[in-house]
Amino acid sequence: MPTLKRRPLPAAGEADDVPRRLFADPGVPDRVFRAVARGGGGLVLAVMLLVGGFLLLRAWEALRRAGWSFLTTAAWDPDSGHFGIAAVLLGTVLIALVAVCVAVPLATGAALYISEYASPRLRQTLISVVDLMAAVPSVVYGLWGFFWLEGHVLPTARFIATYFGWIPLFKVDGADPHDPLAPETVYTSSTFIAGLVVGMMVAPIICSIMREVFSQAPAGEREGAYALGATKWGMIRSVVLPFGKGGMIGGTMLGLGRALGETIAVYMVISPVFAVQPHILQSGTSSVSSLIALRYGEAGEFSMSALMAAGFALFLMTLVVNFAASSIVARSRSGATSDA
Repeated sequence: MPTLKRRPLPAAGEADDVPRRLFADPGVPDRVFRAVARGGGGLVLAVMLLVGGFLLLRAWEALRRAGWSFLTTAAWDPDSGHFGIAAVLLGTVLIALVAVCVAVPLATGAALYISEYASPRLRQTLISVVDLMAAVPSVVYGLWGFFWLEGHVLPTARFIATYFGWIPLFKVDGADPHDPLAPETVYTSSTFIAGLVVGMMVAPIICSIMREVFSQAPAGEREGAYALGATKWGMIRSVVLPFGKGGMIGGTMLGLGRALGETIAVYMVISPVFAVQPHILQSGTSSVSSLIALRYGEAGEFSMSALMAAGFALFLMTLVVNFAASSIVARSRSGATSDA
């Protein structure tokens, strides 16, 4: 237990009105814990810097040869010197955005029901189920998406393309919405289907974070809202959601980071196309992680350097997303440091 010590009395001739300051001696256990915590944080930072440095070192030859065209070229043919990540980077971002748009509403609703509406016995069961879903391997989600989800979601994709195809994002080239016998192969292996699979993967992670934050909303403010005549939803809207904004943003960004780097599930669902494909319902897309998984086994020395450059770009993009999330969470109420 820390002990309070008092500084010595002022010597003769010093000002008598200087306030005495008390300071706490943390003791040996606290000093050891602080040193271990700082060492752990420094080790994580060092590992992250080493990973980034390794990727940059291995990717330097490809980056030096490609230059800025590495970010603007869609084709991927390192052996001929014509390669870039424009197509796979766009596909990665679109798949992640579709996943977040699907996962965030689902996770928010599930977290609110678990923390605010479910009975204690049902709450423990649902928490266990959500945590179990977060632990399911990605290859299982990929198999589920390929063998079951794709066939059941094609009518939905066709409906969206038929009635909202005037929006460029939902346009499908080669599809005839007025022909009921038109084949649905133009909708298979699309960004939309891959985003749905990844969204189901990241939803349990987002839900777990939101649930923990929602459950920590101040009890006094909850009771105060009820005392002022608020309904259950009124209390959630005025107390729980504002308090949990930081957790909602942090969970969403964590899920986005997971969606950006997902490999196996996306690789099993999509049909790789190395061309800029902005239509999320149309067959054919790609991502940085699936590109690395697809070409790693057959890559030569320079092709491996090009793949490392793609991995380095994904590494930087994930870091930017996480740092942006940290800054946003730090400014929110649930992410702020308490003075108590």
